[in-house]
Amino acid sequence: MSKTLCQYVRWFDQKLAHRRGADTIKESDGLKIHLSATELVFLGVGRYLGGGLYITVGAVAKYVAGPAIVICFLVAGLSSLLSRLCYVEFDARVPRSSSACVCSYVTMGQLWAFIVGWNIILLFLIATACTASVWRYAFDSLIGDLISQALEGTFPLHVPYLLATYADFLALGLVLLLAVLLALGVPESAWVYRVFTGINILVLSFTIVSGFIKGDPHNWKLMNQGYTLATAGSFSHHSLGPPGAGGFVPFDFEGVVRGAAMCFYAFVGFADITTRERGDLKPQRSISLFSLLMCFLAYFAVSAALTLTVPYHQIHHYNPLPEAFLHVGWGPARYVVAVGILCALMSSLLGDMFPMSRLIRAMAEDGLLFRALVRVYGHTKIPIMAIMSSGNLAGIMALLFEFSDIANLMAVASLLAYSMVSFSVLALRYQPDQNLSKNKKTEEETEIECVLEGSPLESEPEAGTSNILRSLWFPTSITLTQKSVQIVSGCASLAVLLLTILGLILAQWPRHVFSGDPVLTTVAVLLLLITGITVIIWRQPQSPSPLTFRVPALPVLPLVSIFLNVYLMMQMTTWTWTLFGVWNAIGFAIYFGYGIQHSL
Repeated sequence: MSKTLCQYVRWFDQKLAHRRGADTIKESDGLKIHLSATELVFLGVGRYLGGGLYITVGAVAKYVAGPAIVICFLVAGLSSLLSRLCYVEFDARVPRSSSACVCSYVTMGQLWAFIVGWNIILLFLIATACTASVWRYAFDSLIGDLISQALEGTFPLHVPYLLATYADFLALGLVLLLAVLLALGVPESAWVYRVFTGINILVLSFTIVSGFIKGDPHNWKLMNQGYTLATAGSFSHHSLGPPGAGGFVPFDFEGVVRGAAMCFYAFVGFADITTRERGDLKPQRSISLFSLLMCFLAYFAVSAALTLTVPYHQIHHYNPLPEAFLHVGWGPARYVVAVGILCALMSSLLGDMFPMSRLIRAMAEDGLLFRALVRVYGHTKIPIMAIMSSGNLAGIMALLFEFSDIANLMAVASLLAYSMVSFSVLALRYQPDQNLSKNKKTEEETEIECVLEGSPLESEPEAGTSNILRSLWFPTSITLTQKSVQIVSGCASLAVLLLTILGLILAQWPRHVFSGDPVLTTVAVLLLLITGITVIIWRQPQSPSPLTFRVPALPVLPLVSIFLNVYLMMQMTTWTWTLFGVWNAIGFAIYFGYGIQHSL
């Protein structure tokens, strides 16, 4: 009985840590997407400049940050840039992979891959649902809110704090329609995507130029006493938000940080681009960085133009840009901009649904999700079951939930996934080179080789605590050893734990940091410990294996990326974390109940 239990425990442990061979990806992936560099740029820009912009800019500017939303986009863009740099090296380790999930499977193991993939699926599901809801709001505003009135009177939902006020059947129908379009194949939908993205860029350019022409710098200086005066004579018929303290940063530093956490969703499109840098096309990793820079400039300019044109407390929550033109008396321009936004949101929907279905199919093909999702259509290899199942689930979410209640889940899911990527890069740089191209050696043989190739650290016993501490700061070997791998693994895990505690303290008690109370002492001690651990990691020998890209300033850059991501995650509400926990509990139930037994 004891022997059987030990065998089961060993099997269970091997399953969790099992790494997929990179030589199996090309054969089992089954999806070849032939897109040019120009098409990749269109896909990336369309993904960035879609729902992420139109979902966040109105709510964040009105309720969270005010005119300081431009700083929010700067902070979110910086965090996304650091994550992207880590993602590039992570992706370079498995040149033929198709997603962060597959990269994690090859380099970090099965459980790590499932967590990353499951949360990226959540990101795309909610992005699709939210974008469909915002599309309905934008269309509804053109016809005088007739759809909202009809749905609210016909399909009300009497479940406060959990569901929307009414069932949004128009958003459901839109998601299902686009799912069918995607099921027809990439060539049929790619031209639609390019047209919509082009219209989106033209509309945003017009909005930016018009906003700076009609903008009033006084709107960045409004104080409480000017709130009533600015409200008088307003064209907006919508309820006003809280004025805050006024000025450029009306909601203080806390508002800027919370706004940055919400704005991070607007920068998650590079995961979408990476899934297309495959097939016969050589990976063009600079494309997503170029798209990131372009879109940050667009976000900065649009949010600046909006807050200059309209006092932040009068910005429309759901439909900010068309209502801004109504505010300044440019009524006809409102309809032109609204039509452009509808096209932009349509391309964003395609950008969300495109990679989601392929990620679901890839995980199902590995056995991590249900095998029925692998089914494809004919010779085109279109993942019909993955497209329709994900489309139905996203449509149900758009039908039942208010997008403002679930939008923050997108940021949490993406921040967690990218933090795991940053940690993976940090850990892998200090591990022996894995034979990713040919997985002929067992894990036991690899472990034995690591021991045999050890330095004098393993062959000579330590004389005492002083020698152990000395070996941390001054390694006696310039090559990788089992001891150095263990040191980095332990230190990296401890650093992440301390960074998480630091982020929690700074998020919960920001005003107490410089007040001289125990919070300041705790923060100082944490910073000293993190600095010491970072130096210990830096002193250890790195893997000499050649890569097409290596993250600079290791280990500082990945740790800074993790801290920024964790700090932004700590800005989320308890309700957001509750929903996030429920989603991951469902994921673990699927993995431990099905995936771990059926995985290849």
